[in-house]
Amino acid sequence: MQELTLLSRAPALEYGLAGELDSQNADDFYAEVAGQFRISPAPLVFDCAKLEFIDSTTLGTFVKLLKLAKEHGFTLTLRHLRPRLKKLFVICALDTIMEIEE
Repeated sequence: MQELTLLSRAPALEYGLAGELDSQNADDFYAEVAGQFRISPAPLVFDCAKLEFIDSTTLGTFVKLLKLAKEHGFTLTLRHLRPRLKKLFVICALDTIMEIEE
């Protein structure tokens, strides 16, 4: 199960993520965030403190969201990733193209 909560619209679109993001819900996750971004473009920030699991589909979804943000001059930031999840981003070198904060 995945939970996506819009925490703030300004100065960034900030979301809280909880549970699991995987191939079962990645399309819904993308559609929700991209839809909101198209309404009010802003930097994308994800608080991942309660995120427990992601798969390769989710990694691709974050890359798609990063591309969308960059096309409009914005950034994507992941905050509070658990060490084992952060390791996935590092192994795939995604930490070199998106911001990862403690």
